[in-house]
Parts: sequence; C-alpha cells; structure tokens
Amino acid sequence: LFLSVSVPSFQSLPEDILSKVADVLEETHYSEGDYIIRQGATGDTFFIISEGQVKVTQQKSTNEEPEFLTTLTRGDWFGEQALKGEDVRTASVTAAGGVACLVVDRESFMHLIGGLDDVNSRQNEINSVYDVQLKSESDTSRSFALKVLKKRHILETSQQGHILSERCIMMDEHSPFTVRLYRTFRDSKYLYMLLEACLGGELWTLLRDRGLFDDDTTRFYTGCIVEALAFLHVRGIIYRDLKPENIILDHRGYAKLVDFAIAKKIGLGQKTWTFCGTPEYVAPEIILNKGHDVSVDCWSLGILIYELLSGRYTHLCVCVCVDNPSERVGNQKNGVKDIQKHKWFEVFNWEGLRQATLAPPFTPTVKGPLDTGNFDCFPDDNEDPPPDEESGWDLEF
Repeated sequence: LFLSVSVPSFQSLPEDILSKVADVLEETHYSEGDYIIRQGATGDTFFIISEGQVKVTQQKSTNEEPEFLTTLTRGDWFGEQALKGEDVRTASVTAAGGVACLVVDRESFMHLIGGLDDVNSRQNEINSVYDVQLKSESDTSRSFALKVLKKRHILETSQQGHILSERCIMMDEHSPFTVRLYRTFRDSKYLYMLLEACLGGELWTLLRDRGLFDDDTTRFYTGCIVEALAFLHVRGIIYRDLKPENIILDHRGYAKLVDFAIAKKIGLGQKTWTFCGTPEYVAPEIILNKGHDVSVDCWSLGILIYELLSGRYTHLCVCVCVDNPSERVGNQKNGVKDIQKHKWFEVFNWEGLRQATLAPPFTPTVKGPLDTGNFDCFPDDNEDPPPDEESGWDLEF
C-alpha cells in the first residue's frame, strides 16, 4: 500500500526540466477544506505543492465514505494523469490548512517538455542511481528489510523526535559497519523504513546458541562495532543503545549496528540530558542526569565485551568502564583510536577488517537473498490495524 500512494518529490527532477516548468507555472492559493481536485471531474492541470499540505481521498462507490489515501506536502505533485490526456480525476485532493500550488496546464506542459513520459524516464534514471526499488516476485536477486512503525503508538509514547532523528542520521550517514537506510515512506497508519537486508542473523542469537565467545571471536565483533562508533563519534553522533540485540550479521559474517531509534546527533564537544538506553548498559552519568556525550558508548562497549566473553573481564573493559567520562579510554584526545591501539587489539588486523579481507569467526549459511533461516521465527501480528494518525508530524517521511 505504501508504495502505491507515495509520490516522488518534484524537487529531485533535473534542473533543465525544472527550469522549463518554472516558465509556465502559476501560483494558486487555497484555504482549508477547499477542493483542489474533485474526483470524477474533468481537468487538464498539474499541481506542485509550494506551501502547506493536502489530503488525498478516493470514493470507491457512491454509497461509501471517501477513503483516505495519503497526505502530500511541499515538493510533492499530483494531477499528473491529466498531462497524459486522461481528463477524469480518479481521486479528490483537499487543502489541509492554507495551501499554495504551482499549476501548469496540459498544453503548456506538452509544448515545453514533450510529455510526461520524458519526465518519468528522467525520474527513473535518478531512481536507478540509488538502486532502491522493491523487486517483484519473479525477480529474487536482491532483498530488502522493511521496518514498519505504528504512527499512533509513536505519538502516544512521545517518540516523534527519536524517530525523526533516526531517519535523519541513517539517511545522511553511511558506514560499512552500520545498516543502510535507503528510503522511507508513510501512509495514514504506519511509517516504513526500507533497509539493507543483513541475512546472517542477530549476534545475540549466535551468542545464545554458542553460550560464549573466545577472545578472537569477541575481538572480531568488537572490532566491527569500534569501527561503527569511530564513524559516528567523529560526526558528533551518540549511538546510546549498544547491546547484542542491536548487532546484526550480514551474509559474510561481518557485524553491523542496527536500530538508531535513540541515537542523537549532538555535535562535537556537546552534551545532552535525555534519559534513555538499556539499563544494563547505561553509563552512570545518564542515570545521575549529569549530561552525557559520546563517552557513554565507550562504557557500553566495555559491558558488551564482558557479555560476549560470558562474564570475563579484559583490561580494556576496565579502561572504558570508568566512572569519570573524561578518563575513559575512547573519550580522550585520540578518541576511539585509543581503543584500537589497546593491547587487547595488539595483533588485530584493522586494515583487513576495513577492507573486508579478514575472515570472520563465523560464516552464516545463507542460501539466497530471501533466506531468513538465521533468524528466530515469531508469530504474525494479528492485531487490528491501528487508527489513522494525521497530525502531520511525520511529513519528512
């Protein structure tokens, strides 16, 4: 459903097309509740929202209430079917508050641009650069993971800021040791995050099944996470939820951080005071509400190493789990590089890890891009769909 109602951003079109369209655009203003397009009416105009937002609804029969499809906002377009010569509007569009639209008629558009097919062709070229199109059932050469979030639950638990921060961080920052977010979508009930599919399973599951890791195994997975933290910290980003459940293996057996729901970009040398994290991994300054920075991830790293070694301390654990954040290894002048140079990593091949030439301690069995056999099975969510949530806080999605 979310793909069928999502609308590409007009702002992503090439400049040569934008400049031609701009020559013939006229701005029209609407008040809340005004119909911009009415289903069943004829029309030959195409609209680009320049200010405000609109609601798209569709009535399937005369005896039924109109069904809400989606909300569109600045940069989105609608009415494109009229440019193909299809006069009858298939949905209604109404203003949700004050709205300004840039409008162009079919004749002007065809004369200057040559038809909508040219625009779609150029848009497809842009999409192919990112290579983020869901595959059909007949094409199973690649898969993606889809994270689905209930909008009403996010609102009720006041998690809007965390979710928007997660999207912003994951869309902007890409590391070989963090799971990639390709695109996001939304409808009236859910938010959708299209993610890289890592089919090796969760590190927590591997630890549970094996009971413990030896030093070499722990060093490899810790090395992956240290690389992820180094990437984030130099950009002023705190992860804040480091634990085995948030570490996932790709098909090669390399570890990546996933779930950035409580990560936060605070900037270099800055602090934040939000109380969050998993209790067993939370640094003292978070509990004491003294303000915290990227050093909390160093503390959590020490707890993670301790857990992977099933309760055995290393000297590195002691060095990063220091009450005073300024004294923690990983939070001093050289940052995470001091962790990488610690004697526990003395013989570790960091360059081999970065180049992906270092053999992982465990290689998952992955039979193909749709093989989810390395994950635990859970019963389907048979709950009724949540109610609509249309307050508009999620317009970035």
